[in-house]
Amino acid sequence: MPSSCHPTVVQANISNVVKGKDPTQGQVAEDDACRLLRGSGYEIIARNWRTRQGEIDIVARDGSTLVFVEVKSRSRSSFGGPETAVDSGKQRRLVAAARDFLGRTGCGLPVRFDVVTFLEGRPRLHRDAFQADDPCLHDS
Repeated sequence: MPSSCHPTVVQANISNVVKGKDPTQGQVAEDDACRLLRGSGYEIIARNWRTRQGEIDIVARDGSTLVFVEVKSRSRSSFGGPETAVDSGKQRRLVAAARDFLGRTGCGLPVRFDVVTFLEGRPRLHRDAFQADDPCLHDS
């Protein structure tokens, strides 16, 4: 497996941008998350990677690490903060989608799972938000 991921190769494999529609709250949050990540030194590789197992909002590089990023936004914390939506079931789906991404792209970088949350418009980056109990994701 190659030890790096070239963004143009990955971008050629996906294109899920919807043209001509008003952005949803989720799309706006993902755009804001991309700006936050770029400002933190990340390189955005892909957005909205879809598989049968689920979707990864953002795939990015942070140095020599491939980062799968989930974005969650809440206008109020009445029903819990946005990070509570990344429960064990969501984590399993993200790991399965990450496995699919790695298999399809041949990317062999070490991986990490981050979460970007927005509560009442305020962003927060949760680096290494959870660990994947999947040795296949760590065989770099």
